Amino acid sequence: MITTAPKTCLRMPRCRGIEIEEGSISQLQDYLSKAAFTSKELVQCYLRRIELVNPYVKAVIETNPDALDIADELDEERKNGHVRTLLHGIPFIVKDNIATKDKMQTTAGCAALAGTVVPSDARVITLLREAGAVLLGKANLSEFASMRASYYAEGYSSRGGQNRNPYNLAHHPGGSSSGSASSLASNMCAFSIGTETDGSIMFPADRNAVVGLKPTVGLTSTMGVIPESPSMDTVGPFGRSVEDATIVLDIIHERRATTDNHIDRLVSTSVQSQNSCPGPYTSWLSKKDVLKGARFGIPWKRVWETASTNATNGLEYDSLMELIKKIEKAGALVVKVDFQSAEEIISPGGWDWEFGDGKTGSRLSEFEVVRTEFYRSLQSYLNELEETKIYSLEDVVTYNIQHTTQEGGVPRTHPAWPTGQDNFDKCLESKDWPEDIYLKALEYIRRKSRDEGIDTALRLEGDDNLDGLLVPLQADGGVACSVAAKAGYPMITVPVGIDNIGVPFGIGIIQTAFKEHLLVRYGSAIEDLVGRRMVPRFLNLEADNYPYIGTPPEKASLL
Repeated sequence: MITTAPKTCLRMPRCRGIEIEEGSISQLQDYLSKAAFTSKELVQCYLRRIELVNPYVKAVIETNPDALDIADELDEERKNGHVRTLLHGIPFIVKDNIATKDKMQTTAGCAALAGTVVPSDARVITLLREAGAVLLGKANLSEFASMRASYYAEGYSSRGGQNRNPYNLAHHPGGSSSGSASSLASNMCAFSIGTETDGSIMFPADRNAVVGLKPTVGLTSTMGVIPESPSMDTVGPFGRSVEDATIVLDIIHERRATTDNHIDRLVSTSVQSQNSCPGPYTSWLSKKDVLKGARFGIPWKRVWETASTNATNGLEYDSLMELIKKIEKAGALVVKVDFQSAEEIISPGGWDWEFGDGKTGSRLSEFEVVRTEFYRSLQSYLNELEETKIYSLEDVVTYNIQHTTQEGGVPRTHPAWPTGQDNFDKCLESKDWPEDIYLKALEYIRRKSRDEGIDTALRLEGDDNLDGLLVPLQADGGVACSVAAKAGYPMITVPVGIDNIGVPFGIGIIQTAFKEHLLVRYGSAIEDLVGRRMVPRFLNLEADNYPYIGTPPEKASLL
């Protein structure tokens, strides 16, 4: 059953009489420059919006008690003729696994880390503060960035509760950057920041009708981010348009990789030499006319092929095929291509990070890399915290068991985690394994996703590369997105429509390393072709179910 929300209770507050719902960063900045309202008044409007909507959506874990004071200081700077950037005075929300050295917590949604003190702001937070953006609050997420269990309620954390999709609250918002996407989709902020290892920016953006831009690993710093897999982790922006996401990317990107040796191993010397974008990324924003003469590939085997037979997502597939026809009508060439390694690294059953070498449970899978890196890198992160009693993954696991009523450390003791923390248990298994198991898996997924995957698919004839690979995000079970994640390559998703249960979907574009400017160019062109996104309808406002993802365990009792 679908019920419609009473619109009056969710009406967006006006800011000094001005309608700011769906307002772009440039529009808000124009209002600020004309003194139509102040940054402090803008922050107050968004805080009021959070008060009205967050009890239903649960996208925000906590708000920044200093936000109004920060906005006040930035208003003073503006009065004195100093405007730092386009983000001066603009409020944003950041995922709760990104460190902020202020009065808010950084916990990845887990109560075990409550009360710990981070040594400093994450690098991306430093850059945004310097740009004059106002940190409004911390976003909810799938606890520990969806790392802790194989079957769980997507968008749930013990600190934030069940984050819901503002388009249809009976369905999940995507993970793990669920709150970053759903808070923005619900107009609780002007932009937001998330992180991705595999799908954690792309899926929430797709299911919340916002633009998600996942940068090449190393283009944005992960310093101060609770790690999952440094070989694949990246920080990226959400915007209600490609322009908004690009404005933020111009602030948070690093011209050179500034993180650890994982990046050195990830990005070859030849690829690093490509790490240069002529001019700011915003200079690549385009209209639909640039599609004339553009050339795109649609990876067919196990990607669009799977989408074409997916009855559940039939409307999405048909809509995306219609969009591709429009792209062709606008003058672009669209050709079928294949990932050479498709049958080796893409499961025919959809997203499966334990799939490798043509089978599930392979020692050459992405999960072999992730669980090894997670165990090691989390310990390094935890050892830098102050005022903590949690120093390792073992400590987190023990805490969850001791507080299983809240944290579901034991299977079938908490409805959000029917399988407890079984992925954490698998991570613990890897700690004493020979290094060559991890290194072989790392080399394998990179080679198969890059040289025998994306880079080959992009090569139409010799060195004559395509302008991007067009892919679905949900109709293919998320497999194309996973190939980009394994490679550490960039991707963007642009809203397209809403399916028959009221959940949005979009189209993704994949490129090779450090080609974000092409994603901006063609993402904005397709956005211009599609038109404006639909705003949330808040269907099933009183939903109280747990929206599970993953494979249900046999005989599991779902509380």
